[in-house]
Amino acid sequence: MESESGKVAPAVSSAGAGSVSSNPAAPKNVARGLTLGLSAYLIWGSFPIIITLLGFATPWEIVVWRILFGLVAGVLFILVGRSWRTFVSVFANRQARPWLVLSSVMIMINWTVYVYGVAIGHVVESSLGYFINPLVTIVLAVFFLREKLRPLQWVAVGLGAVAVLTLTIDYGRLPWIALTLAGSFGLYGLAKNKLADQVTALHSYTFETVVLAPVALAMLVGVAASGPVEFIRHGWAGATGLALYGFLTAIPLILFGVAARHLPLSWIGFMQYLTPIIQFTLGILYFQEEMPAARWAGFALVWLGLSVLSADMIRRSRQYAR
Repeated sequence: MESESGKVAPAVSSAGAGSVSSNPAAPKNVARGLTLGLSAYLIWGSFPIIITLLGFATPWEIVVWRILFGLVAGVLFILVGRSWRTFVSVFANRQARPWLVLSSVMIMINWTVYVYGVAIGHVVESSLGYFINPLVTIVLAVFFLREKLRPLQWVAVGLGAVAVLTLTIDYGRLPWIALTLAGSFGLYGLAKNKLADQVTALHSYTFETVVLAPVALAMLVGVAASGPVEFIRHGWAGATGLALYGFLTAIPLILFGVAARHLPLSWIGFMQYLTPIIQFTLGILYFQEEMPAARWAGFALVWLGLSVLSADMIRRSRQYAR
């Protein structure tokens, strides 16, 4: 998502990817970057199927194990990368801590709502949240970063607003799942933008899971109090599935972090649409969700707004290249 300053905001998945950073000094390997980047987005795009396979557990329990095993994965990657001391120093970074706490809260909201949305059969609406996220990010940039929008950006935001109104009429309610996902993801991206030069994607992700671990344990107590803990009741198969989902939260983050060092930022900006496209397609073809004409119209307005935004981004990048 491009702002007035020409910076690209972090592109983050329903799974909580890290910030986008590009190191001009690093040697570029575009083929490797594309392979790793596409792998990351394909994993994120497959999450609705994975969540459905874990349907024996409640959405709350799925989120619990996603956090706890995501923490384990983050710690293992840090140990393998021998960056433990750097990670510990993050806790002493007073400038970064408020943004890290904000990103932790936002990703918790995002993960919970996303898993809940998929679990109740709203995959298409969940994909909408990530389609409109670039538009929401622009609005946040105006309010929080005091950036001025270019005319085409205003057009894109206007089309997004009309799309939300159209979909509200179609659903008979506000598409709250999509709006919550877009809003939480947008604020998560804002926090990541502030952290881009201070904390790596892996370290910020692991910090977030450290912060959320006590919340996850409290949720686990609530799950146990209200019924059986499926992680235990479903034996090794169920436990392995829930654990793997936690690890899968971290793996595409690492893949994406490496890919971002080898690809132009404009390519990354376009690649972020792969995940909602995959999820939207799954919602229609695999999960057989209904798509009335009014809903198609709402999505078409969103896609038109994104096309306008992309055209503005391309035009702007060409101006910078001159």
